[in-house]
Amino acid sequence: MNRKILFCGLLFSGMLLAPAVSRAQEEPDQIALANDVFENNFYEALKQKGIENYDKALRALETCRAEEPNNPVVYHEIGKNYLALMNYPEAEKAFLKATELDPKNRWYWVGLYDVYYQTQDFNKAIPVVQKLTEWRKEFYQEDLVSLYMYTEQFDKALTLINELEQTVGQTERREMFKLQILSNNKLNKPKKQDLEEAIKKYPKEESNYLELIYLYSESNEEEKAEKIAEKLAKEIPESDWGQVSLFKFNLNNNKGDEAAKSMFRILGSKKIDRKIKHRVLNEFIIFAYNNPQYYNDLEKAVDYFADDEEVNVPKEVGKFFFTKRNFDQAGHYFQKSLAADADDIEAIELLLYTYQESQRFDELYTKATEYTELFPTHARLYYFAGFAANKKQQYKKAKEWLENGMDFVVEDIELEAGFNRQLGEAYAGLGDEKKKEAYFSKANKLQKPGE
Repeated sequence: MNRKILFCGLLFSGMLLAPAVSRAQEEPDQIALANDVFENNFYEALKQKGIENYDKALRALETCRAEEPNNPVVYHEIGKNYLALMNYPEAEKAFLKATELDPKNRWYWVGLYDVYYQTQDFNKAIPVVQKLTEWRKEFYQEDLVSLYMYTEQFDKALTLINELEQTVGQTERREMFKLQILSNNKLNKPKKQDLEEAIKKYPKEESNYLELIYLYSESNEEEKAEKIAEKLAKEIPESDWGQVSLFKFNLNNNKGDEAAKSMFRILGSKKIDRKIKHRVLNEFIIFAYNNPQYYNDLEKAVDYFADDEEVNVPKEVGKFFFTKRNFDQAGHYFQKSLAADADDIEAIELLLYTYQESQRFDELYTKATEYTELFPTHARLYYFAGFAANKKQQYKKAKEWLENGMDFVVEDIELEAGFNRQLGEAYAGLGDEKKKEAYFSKANKLQKPGE
């Protein structure tokens, strides 16, 4: 939730020395104190709250309340201290009393909102935020949209979203809420015919197109949905959301150039959530795998995620191609991944696997030996170096790499068996039949521990 909490400042000493007039000014702490008992205890309460001694602050405020039982500022301070102690029932009671005594003071309502927000009592929060819109309408309407979503009042949320779009423009968060609403069966959707009429009447209202596209797609009327998406793109060419629908339709119809064009619009949009962008990329990866002429478009799309801190996109694309045994593309994306994070040992191993599987033994040997300098205790790098040396018939080097790396194998029977097998190959190449048989025998026993 886009929570915005405003707090008033502490009292200025000059204000406290002002003549005794009303205690319910615009700012809750701008008060004049009537007598020494009240003044001293109120000062003490502010001081104790400032050093987080909330219990002591409350004791001082109780004295203030006894002196002036109808002073809303006292109840506001009591509420703030109880809120800090997470005693929400007492905080609520105090803020309610403050709003009752002075309903025109915004800060008392803010305090009450704080209570309901922290306790996630969103139903109680709604009327409070509606009240706060009297002071800062658009500011608190943003919160109101979120509260309607949390309480599943989707019709009210959609109405308010549309209103805000007309008055302050779009935001990424509200666009995501709108997408959720359009795909949520709990919202009573208007009939398709009503939406068709609404589009004719209000051709620049984006939400009508999106909802109608969803309804047609939901009822498997894909051609109609595609036509609405095309109409949206024509009437509102700046609509990024319309491109999401066009992208899917173009992919399904094998229109790769048009799909790529829509994809790049989506990936470059600041309005569309990153999760949706990932989904679009995933669909295009599968399409490009079956249509290799779009590999360049795929690489360009991957570059849009260069700043993604949660997912290493090039590595994930590389894994996809690796599972499809397309080792050239897999290796390309693992290299791209390592250009951004050179210490990613998983990506390093996967890159070396692609060289091994595609029989690029020179590159395998060169890279594996280079990486042992960065990771001198990582056993699998020595295995790759020894494997490649054997394939290059450099048996002495293979033997050295494998013997050096064997010491770093820890609780990995498969890798240990691989080391022994490659050592057998090395000794076979060196003409030592006795050691060759010994290592092959050990490798076989490791692979068949039950024998």
